[in-house]
Amino acid sequence: MREEEHALEQSRDVIVVGAGIIGLACAHRLAADGRDVLCLERGEPGGASSRAAAGMLAPVTEAEFGEEALYELNIAAAERWPEFAQEIGAAAAGYRREGALMVAGDRDDAEALQRVRGLRERLGIASAWLTGKECRELEPGLSPRVPGGLLAPEDGQVDPRAVCAALVRALGDRVRGGAEVRHLDRRSVTLAGGEIIRAERIVVAAGAWSGDLAPVSVRPVKGQILRLRGPTVCQRIVRTPRCYVVPREDGRVVIGATVEDKGFDTRVTAEGVFRLLEAAREVLPDVDELELEEASAALRPGTPDNAPVVGEVEGLLVATGHYRNGILHAPIAADAVAALVAQRDWVGTG
Repeated sequence: MREEEHALEQSRDVIVVGAGIIGLACAHRLAADGRDVLCLERGEPGGASSRAAAGMLAPVTEAEFGEEALYELNIAAAERWPEFAQEIGAAAAGYRREGALMVAGDRDDAEALQRVRGLRERLGIASAWLTGKECRELEPGLSPRVPGGLLAPEDGQVDPRAVCAALVRALGDRVRGGAEVRHLDRRSVTLAGGEIIRAERIVVAAGAWSGDLAPVSVRPVKGQILRLRGPTVCQRIVRTPRCYVVPREDGRVVIGATVEDKGFDTRVTAEGVFRLLEAAREVLPDVDELELEEASAALRPGTPDNAPVVGEVEGLLVATGHYRNGILHAPIAADAVAALVAQRDWVGTG
């Protein structure tokens, strides 16, 4: 009798496995729909890849050649962010849309950016080429050797740590850290301590570890990233083909990120730190004067085609594989999962 009562007490409408920004956003959206939801995280909620992320909202500039199929989804996701930021508190989320300046460090970079310009124009996004002088008028801290660049006014940023913290506060006791899922099926999860929790639907949003819990092809892609603080080096996001520099309102600067196929290795290496600083100081020399506050490494969930997997797989709902776009995709992935749970149609793109 006691076991039956315990099982009844632990029954939920939906269990979300994974409390990175995707899992937290899904749980938040489901709770807003009136679902009795529980979000489980083996570590600290928002403490893994989402904590390391720079938080760029870059629907076009963050995509690579060959990923044109993602642009429509990315643009729809970016358009959803202002409303989502208001839902969780725009000020708390650090939502800003000041644009990004893509600059060349040399002639080879300039040729690469001209190809980016052509791609943007094929997508119907006007992109005038800026001379080096025009780039420095926008960002006076740029090196005099920068030959030119492109302005991406549609780009923005949020602070992923602040976003996750806001979502955790909103969810309250509906999110549990230190809850490692050892086994799951369509209607229940079993935690490492033996506790069984039942639910009508199970959502797997465990990032690079999703393949351990659901039959999806997801691989870890390591990214090293730096956080510095000191005098302002740029007013908006500055990107090159080798790095990005993201200024925060609190005086911090985020520089990232490496792309490494190293399995589940999360070590910060001297090479990784050197490469990032070298690339950043090439175009923003004042980076040399900043205090290095934090160096970290995290694992992006990649798929064979770099497209996310959001849908039903063998009776489980999955929301994973967002690769470099996890922050960007969070609100739209949450909308999709909520629609799947409610068995209603969802159209995420125009």
